Amino acid sequence: MKKKMTIPDILKMKQNGQRITVLTAYDFPFARLVDGGGVDIILVGDSAGVVVAGHDTTLPVTMDEMLYHLRAVKRADPKALVVADMPFMSYQTGIEDACRNCGRMIKEGGAEAVKVEGGSNMAHVIRAVSAIDIPVMAHIGLTPQSVHRMGGYKVQGRNDQAGRIMDDAIAVQHAGAFAVVLEGIPASLAAEISAELTILAGYIHCSVTKCKLSIIHDHQARA
Repeated sequence: MKKKMTIPDILKMKQNGQRITVLTAYDFPFARLVDGGGVDIILVGDSAGVVVAGHDTTLPVTMDEMLYHLRAVKRADPKALVVADMPFMSYQTGIEDACRNCGRMIKEGGAEAVKVEGGSNMAHVIRAVSAIDIPVMAHIGLTPQSVHRMGGYKVQGRNDQAGRIMDDAIAVQHAGAFAVVLEGIPASLAAEISAELTILAGYIHCSVTKCKLSIIHDHQARA
């Protein structure tokens, strides 16, 4: 029987150059399916707001909705590491709110880590949450909660933006994140970031890094 995955297990896999798989799940049956397939990390994503609830963006998703999905996933008793997405405005309003809401994901929802969007601008939050022993996965590049600032879901990190994305990656590592999601950036930049960092770097929908993250409903759409 596969043993329960932990943060040290994930970091050891990264150090050993092993492939790491991350899939989303939002409910009990999908959690059973993806965990049975042997994934290493299950992300209970705020993407549930789009692929499950039918919103145009992830912005309307609330803490209570995320806790509902998280608890459903945890009832499947997955052996994968379970990471909970922090919804919009649950961590951006200050350190106290961020620590309290991240703590709720651990205490009330059963998450083993949380994910926050942002790079250098959120380093202070990552540092504070990590300091109270809540593992943090960062998310840089195309950050869906910044959709209005970006003017849509547009590729980030091209040309003169590449240095900023690399700076964000280094900032979240220094702040204490154990992993970082790279989304919507050139594959060559993702490969450079993965090589530069000592923490886990996962690239959404592409295998140029040793960690690949996929939205489970995207696979259904292509089936």
